[in-house]
Amino acid sequence: MAPLPRGPRRAPSPGRLRRTLLAALVTAAVAVPVAGAARPADVPAPAPAEVVPLVSATSAELAARYAAGREAVRAAERSAEEYGAHKRAVSLHAMAAARRSFLFFDGRDGGRAAEVVGDLAGAERIAVLVPGADTDLDRYGRFRAGAVALHDELRDGLGARAAVVAWLGYRTPATGSTASLTPGRADQAAPALRAFVDELRRAKPGARITLLCHSYGSAVCARAATGLPADALVLYGSPGTGSDSVADLHTRAAVWAGRGAADWIGDVPHVRLPLLPGSELGFGADPLDPGFGARTFDAGGGGHSDYLVAGSVSLANIARITDGREPGHA
Repeated sequence: MAPLPRGPRRAPSPGRLRRTLLAALVTAAVAVPVAGAARPADVPAPAPAEVVPLVSATSAELAARYAAGREAVRAAERSAEEYGAHKRAVSLHAMAAARRSFLFFDGRDGGRAAEVVGDLAGAERIAVLVPGADTDLDRYGRFRAGAVALHDELRDGLGARAAVVAWLGYRTPATGSTASLTPGRADQAAPALRAFVDELRRAKPGARITLLCHSYGSAVCARAATGLPADALVLYGSPGTGSDSVADLHTRAAVWAGRGAADWIGDVPHVRLPLLPGSELGFGADPLDPGFGARTFDAGGGGHSDYLVAGSVSLANIARITDGREPGHA
């Protein structure tokens, strides 16, 4: 017997979406303590020395900042070695190499860093990568690889004088944890991101600054967006921003959004539900929804972690937006 033809797929009801999201929260609340028990405790590191703010991002200024960052990495490496965290120590040893350039580094609480790829002193285009979940010093390599791939695309593909900053300025949540479903970490991270971009703008007043906000990082960018001196915000792999529209971001920056065809984040319900006073679950409107008001770009067929993979459609288009060009279309 031939199967009956299927009618059009009905959108899930709001009640069903709420139940799905609440079920995810319950699952996370159960799973996170178990996962946390199996994870090693945070590796201790000394507090870094205060750095002198950039004034004009000259080569001499940057050399001083990079030297201070390198010393902070080495101090954290020594602390990790003494603590017996040899894997972390090996990672930090590589980060302390002379070719690496950190505007700041703090090895505490999962790690904070801003690494520059390229010549910031001569850059006319500056991209700031804001990461999503599961990015810390132990899983930093993939984050930096994306920065390197983007810089190569800007320099070799577009001929731009560009620098890319891998900004790990907050403790990112774990995927599937309660923290990844609520905006608390984004609220905590936003002031640091705003201060960092303000410093870049003062030091490089003529440069085009683009924030590239991946996954949970798009909520961080949204929280920092009001009055932010950036030229563009690019939201990709976003679960939502916690805002209903671009207008709610109160930014003069051009806002772009893209999502890969194989990105699982597209199945996340775009709802916001109140929890305790002052908190909520979920991130609301889909940035790709026409009602949100973002300009959209072709992000190709990749998955959630593939946006800055060399040779991808998404990388090419993100680079074009960073350079102030229109993205291509498939």
